[in-house]
Amino acid sequence: MKNLLILTVVAFMFSSCAAFVATPLTGFIYTDLKAPITATSNPVASKVGTAEATSILGIVATGDASIEAAAKKAGITRISHIDYEANSVLGVFAKFTVYVYGE
Repeated sequence: MKNLLILTVVAFMFSSCAAFVATPLTGFIYTDLKAPITATSNPVASKVGTAEATSILGIVATGDASIEAAAKKAGITRISHIDYEANSVLGVFAKFTVYVYGE
């Protein structure tokens, strides 16, 4: 019975852990990835806005990693391109950051 309980707890932890951040690649132990989301025909500008969301153990996830939030923080009205960064450590902590570039 004790082994069944331990197995159930371990399965639950791995099925809902913070290791699985939305990325094209995911490292089970460690993820540190930057990638593009989209680009427009607007010229590249010097303003950059960021927005992020974090997760702890896949149990609690908070934040606003929307493109709108990132653009608003930097006062961007014409978006040039958007990138993102995904970080995760041992399924304990994960962070997703959106970078919006524009004027």
